[in-house]
Amino acid sequence: MHKDLEKYKDKLPLKLLQDIEEQVPGSKVKKVAEKVYEEYLASRVDPGEAVGLIGAESIGEPGTQMTLNTFHYAGVAEMNVTVGLPRIIEILDGRKSISTPKMEIFLKSPYNKGKNIRELAMQIKETKLKEIATEYGMNIVDMRVDVKLDSDKLDELELTPQQVAKAVDKALGLDAGAKIDGNTLVIKLKEKAEAKGLNALYRAKEKCKGAYVKGVKGISQVLPVKRGDEYIIITAGSNLKKVFEFDFVDSNRTTTNDIHEVREVLGIEAARQAIIDEVFQVIETQGLNVDIRHIMLVADTMTAGGEVKGITRYGVVSGKASVLARASFETPIKHLINASLRGEVDRLTSVVENVMLNQIIPVGTGLPQLVSKLEK
Repeated sequence: MHKDLEKYKDKLPLKLLQDIEEQVPGSKVKKVAEKVYEEYLASRVDPGEAVGLIGAESIGEPGTQMTLNTFHYAGVAEMNVTVGLPRIIEILDGRKSISTPKMEIFLKSPYNKGKNIRELAMQIKETKLKEIATEYGMNIVDMRVDVKLDSDKLDELELTPQQVAKAVDKALGLDAGAKIDGNTLVIKLKEKAEAKGLNALYRAKEKCKGAYVKGVKGISQVLPVKRGDEYIIITAGSNLKKVFEFDFVDSNRTTTNDIHEVREVLGIEAARQAIIDEVFQVIETQGLNVDIRHIMLVADTMTAGGEVKGITRYGVVSGKASVLARASFETPIKHLINASLRGEVDRLTSVVENVMLNQIIPVGTGLPQLVSKLEK
């Protein structure tokens, strides 16, 4: 490290010191470091500043101006993405199942230049039997269903009829079995199910249509697009763990918009970053301006306990130490009764509980307390 930066080692974040060293010529390091330190002190939050309130206002006010629309990808019916206010609510509520999960799959060279991009996309897309079948026939005498397979689709997906039969057999379970006869898949009811008659046969026919055959489960649509000078694959549906198993996928850059999935696969730090990126992306797309530090504060609050918790009564609020703070946010009687049964004590150290009791709140000039020494 440059000698002029040594004295700022404990005063400035390491990232800032590295940036100064990389980008500033040696003769100017001292002057730039002084200026950066000055700016850094000026940008820090004062003790007792109500950061939560300011953060809430900064995100809430532009939030009221957001549109309530959905973005559609041209040419693909099922590909749409929730944007705007509904997406922000979805993220900040920490919802386990989101309305439009999607992934952006980055590829390694040479595939990111467009090599075999369509074939790679088809390998990722989940294929069900109904997509490779041309017609269904029901044979009531023999209690079986005949499914004609599309040989062109099989070639395109590099599938053999035997592989299809194996996959369908697994999906049907104990009710029926599947085997191949030429290019026809024959689904025959087992003795136990045969006794239930036509209903069982019809159910087997409907069940086999949705049987998983190939690809990554949960990914219903794929769309190769060119972004800048490389190709990426955008998907409807998400399955990060399985997609990482493909050797042509660049796992360092591939992302999903499902925060809980990021938490499970990559850990809580990655989930925190995903919350920041997703919220910031929505706000930026809408043409609004919110300081990233407000979003970072919210992301920190949601992930501080090692799990992704929504800003709801079941999430962040339920983890508050103060009984009155928990009671102030919906279902107050339940919280007060539970606290009295457990014999909880409220130290009144936060804002909400002091507002409720009409006391000075520990924020700003209300934070320091004066102690006077009285003469005897």
